[in-house]
Amino acid sequence: MNQLQFVGLITEREVLRYTPAGLPLVNAVLQHSSQQMEAGIARLTEFEIAAVAAGEISNRFSAAPLGGTYEFTGFLAKKNRHSKSLVFHIIDFRAVTTAQHLDTGA
Repeated sequence: MNQLQFVGLITEREVLRYTPAGLPLVNAVLQHSSQQMEAGIARLTEFEIAAVAAGEISNRFSAAPLGGTYEFTGFLAKKNRHSKSLVFHIIDFRAVTTAQHLDTGA
């Protein structure tokens, strides 16, 4: 299974564009920060990840405010066939409140 879900911010986003096949696409950078428990020890977890929203969700993602807090669901894939870099493909997202954003890893 290849599924990733996390709460994060949209820190960068390109304008909506279309592939040669006519598929709407938006590239972005997402940022995450939380405290997770690992082997009984609290650990600060922070990362930035390249992301892409393709198809129907791209219009909604393109309209989402930068800096807003969202719960993202999607999967990881190589940037292209020959790349070792990963890109998070957004399947769904929803706005979350500050209280929901407090992630303890429990």
